[in-house]
Amino acid sequence: MAEFQGAPAGDGRRIAVLASRFNDEVTKKLLNGAVECLVRHGVKLDDIDTVWVPGAWELPAAAERLLATERYDAIVAVGAVIRGETPHFDYVAGEAARGLAALQREFAVPIGFGVLTTDNDDQAEARSGGAHGNKGADAALAALEMADLFTRLDVAAAEAGDAGSD
Repeated sequence: MAEFQGAPAGDGRRIAVLASRFNDEVTKKLLNGAVECLVRHGVKLDDIDTVWVPGAWELPAAAERLLATERYDAIVAVGAVIRGETPHFDYVAGEAARGLAALQREFAVPIGFGVLTTDNDDQAEARSGGAHGNKGADAALAALEMADLFTRLDVAAAEAGDAGSD
């Protein structure tokens, strides 16, 4: 029985960190957490591109453009959608998540989801380097693990194809 698991291996990987400017006091912390995680796991700083968009709503469109370049091994999306008094929160948060998930499937490139969806500023602060850690770093770690897993699965598939041609 074969078993596969990715490791957060960043050596030789090129990563885009896609960041929303809306709620930038939180988003900058998420971005910093993501970049620090990537570098700590072997991604060279020169192999990390940061791309800013106005808000979480624009994340999927920018991610699609980045993925179309075929330049990146993974993308990390960070942002903060904080609930207000209107249902706007539900539309923005839901569509950002749905759009990024669809792109991950379409392009078969991992997208780490570091977009906070919180009820208030305190919850956002707690998840951007506070009591609940840094979800930007968590998203970067997941993206690296998935990129490595995809590589391992591709190698295994190629080897199985070679073995079948004997």
